[in-house]
Amino acid sequence: MKRGDVNSTGRRMLNPISCTTTMKERDRSNMTARAEEGGNAVSVAFPLSMMITGLVGNALAMLLVYKSYKNKEGARKHSFLLCIGSLALTDFIGQLLTSPIVISVYLSNRQWAKVDTSGHLCPFFGLCMTMFGLCPLFIASAMAIERTLAIRTPHWYSCHMKPRATNTVLLCIWLGVLAFALLPILGVGQYTLQWPGTWCFISTGDSEAPGNIFFASTFACLGLVSLFTTFSCNLSTIVALVSRCKRRSSTSHANRHWERITLETLIQLMGIMCVLFACWSPLLVIMLKMISNHTSLEHCKPKGSEQSTELQKDCNFFLTAVRLASLNQILDPWVYLLLRQILLRKFCQVANAVSNCSHDEQKQQPMIPANEIRPAEV
Repeated sequence: MKRGDVNSTGRRMLNPISCTTTMKERDRSNMTARAEEGGNAVSVAFPLSMMITGLVGNALAMLLVYKSYKNKEGARKHSFLLCIGSLALTDFIGQLLTSPIVISVYLSNRQWAKVDTSGHLCPFFGLCMTMFGLCPLFIASAMAIERTLAIRTPHWYSCHMKPRATNTVLLCIWLGVLAFALLPILGVGQYTLQWPGTWCFISTGDSEAPGNIFFASTFACLGLVSLFTTFSCNLSTIVALVSRCKRRSSTSHANRHWERITLETLIQLMGIMCVLFACWSPLLVIMLKMISNHTSLEHCKPKGSEQSTELQKDCNFFLTAVRLASLNQILDPWVYLLLRQILLRKFCQVANAVSNCSHDEQKQQPMIPANEIRPAEV
């Protein structure tokens, strides 16, 4: 062997950066091959229909929120409307940025390398998944806190909770989550191609990458804390609402109007909270499990390949959990739209009838005709 060949071989062996890059490229090609061999045969119509449904739903939600915000009767709910509109806008942008990439990968026979020839698309996709995953969770928490303050501390709320303060909180949420999602781009954590090779997300198994375990664990913990905050605030609001309705002895039109608006807003919060729990809690829990086991979807193989049964179950569950989380951007606006017109009207009729039962025992009051109960401004 010539001395030049020996020197070049030695330089390749002693250069860890080139070795790491080669290993990543090899893993990416292997992931693409595995997706091509044994990936689930999902038609491109599935992500396309999800994108259209999400974009249409969020656009309608933003339009209705805008009309309600301009309505003078909904002035006391401006902060809540800003949160709802921001949630719809965040989900809309998230769908607009991620869905075309997924559709392009499916059109390329699920070969990520054909779409991401430069290698920069995977970090961008992972950043979008992180940002537009945490933002709805935090905005839902902000809505729950806003309603709790409005019910439990109405005087402080009317003096301090102005639309400008709400805008400031929402801006801080967006900027804070964006700064967190940029950490892997700056070297803390890692966005990697995930099984079956059609999407990128936070790596949960590579403990050698600097800050990888910290970043993945922080993402999961922030999501769980947000869910817990939303649940606690909504529970506190329900308790305060029930106790206040019991104390009220007056059945004036103003009181009925206040109770109707409060109930309708509370049901909207509960609906969005249930969607958040159903869509995000499985992913956050399985992320913490895979982090503790030092496993990741990068280690997953097609069904029938040689791998442990537990790892195969975790891989299937993780993939299902990610798909549930992606449904959150689609379900949020439709839950809002459905609760706005159909369910809220029926529920408020029943709730008003129940709340008036205690008053009927002391003083006979005529029941409110159904045609006097109008749908909510929201």
